[in-house]
Amino acid sequence: MRNEPCKFTTRFAPSPTGLLHLGHAYSALLAHRAAQDANGRFLLRIEDIDQTRCKPEFENAIYEDLSWLGLNWETPVRRQSEHFHDYMSALDILRKKNLVYRCFKTRKEIVDEIARAPHLTAQGPEGPAYFGAPLPADEERSLLDEGAPYAWRLSISAAKDFLGDAYEDLCFIEETPDGERAIKADPSLFGDVVIARKDSGTSYHLASVHDDALQGVTHVIRGEDLYHAAHLHRLLQAIFDYPAPTYRHHRLLTDASGRRLAKRDKAATLKALRESGAEARDVIARLGFSDA
Repeated sequence: MRNEPCKFTTRFAPSPTGLLHLGHAYSALLAHRAAQDANGRFLLRIEDIDQTRCKPEFENAIYEDLSWLGLNWETPVRRQSEHFHDYMSALDILRKKNLVYRCFKTRKEIVDEIARAPHLTAQGPEGPAYFGAPLPADEERSLLDEGAPYAWRLSISAAKDFLGDAYEDLCFIEETPDGERAIKADPSLFGDVVIARKDSGTSYHLASVHDDALQGVTHVIRGEDLYHAAHLHRLLQAIFDYPAPTYRHHRLLTDASGRRLAKRDKAATLKALRESGAEARDVIARLGFSDA
């Protein structure tokens, strides 16, 4: 990993929970070409914090698929599963700032609670936006002694108090073909989002923001399905005093019926295309890129 700053650094950060499909190829090619055009850096990061769903065979397939497409990246590749200590340290910072609290409620309990007061709940990017509060110390200690499972939630109200006026000024830069524009960030869209769990000590949001800062990522290029995550990530960047990258959220590829390509839908995978005899240059051209 290089230490000197670079004006343009981007990354492709897949989770090895299945085989890559054409949508992943489009995102990876877009980021790789952007780095080439800017004479910048292209990083590959394996986001494998989900130790149940992530499999070595899927990770190996990622390397094979991207190499087949002609992509190259810096080594060593950062594998998030090797850095849980880093994320625990970041969580400790949030704990010391009193910005997170333990939530012992099950998903069903939260759903039931929200159902009783729907007028107080907004629909967020990851479901209903839940807002809670820390338990009284004696009640929390009792649950901890029982070994009850819990999640760490980021308190939006505490974050507002911590940042003060700076919270209202939070924005992120979205880069489009028509130019850059500043978007006012609204982290409350997510409610008190789960930032870590008892068993893993992190979440996608915490690990991704930490690693982007650590690796000097200046441009985050990813699908528009993650557009709203920028609102929350901008808050985390401000709390940790991390630099804010520029964002480019690209369109999502769909199948013939207009349905978004996804691993769970068993969409045509790059591995299947390779094994069927498809040429990488034809796949690249199909996605709208030249093979230069």
